[in-house]
Amino acid sequence: MLKKEPDHIRELVRIRYADIVEGGDEPKSCCDSSASCCSPVDPKEISKKLGYSAEDVEAVPKDANLGLGCGNPQAIAALKLGETVLDLGSGAGFDCFLASPQVGADGRVIGVDMTPEMVSKARDNMRAGGYKNVEFRLGEIEHLPVADNCVDAIISNCVINLSPDKQQVVNEAFRVLRPGGRLAVSDILAFAPLPSKVRLNPYLLCGCIAGATPIDEFKEMLQQAGFTKVNIETKPESREFIMNWFPGMGLEEFVVSAVITATK
Repeated sequence: MLKKEPDHIRELVRIRYADIVEGGDEPKSCCDSSASCCSPVDPKEISKKLGYSAEDVEAVPKDANLGLGCGNPQAIAALKLGETVLDLGSGAGFDCFLASPQVGADGRVIGVDMTPEMVSKARDNMRAGGYKNVEFRLGEIEHLPVADNCVDAIISNCVINLSPDKQQVVNEAFRVLRPGGRLAVSDILAFAPLPSKVRLNPYLLCGCIAGATPIDEFKEMLQQAGFTKVNIETKPESREFIMNWFPGMGLEEFVVSAVITATK
């Protein structure tokens, strides 16, 4: 049974994603090892199904793509040369490394992750790939280690749903964005009320399901933080891969992958 205390939730997520990057055979905390969201069999093939191109999956260091996601924020962020980009929950660095050539030598990419093992792996991948405009910082997305008004674009891939305080996450995103800056993320949202057996299941929390916010509620969070031009586009085609995360549970009847954009 899932305890709802924020620190307990963070610790479950932290332990599980440390286990993923360390390649443990047995889950140490909350995620069923059969769930592709949590323990992918073939990260490259999973990423292609989520909207990444074959060139994308081959363009990064081999250990950067863990197949953890529910979409492709690169496809919606429209990054430009010279911009500063922030990735919330950057994992082993996959999206950061794809963003690197898009912002160029005069741009900057910052990845933030709360799991020390992920940050260490991302830094190893950064050095292996020779990325000069990318850096990784250890921190919680509810308390970003980033200054005010310094980021042009924020990306994130299936991470905000893991937070126990999503309003604080979007408040922080608003704080660090420059005026005119934009949010462009992929995440899992709920389109129907989650049954208690889903909401209180720790496996489904780390599996990106139990923490899904209702679509209208997430839109209100963004507006409350101060964002304008809020748009949430659900992806019906995500039904297939969500069905495979936890086969036989019918979770595709409650949650969907969504593309979320907003402007400061």
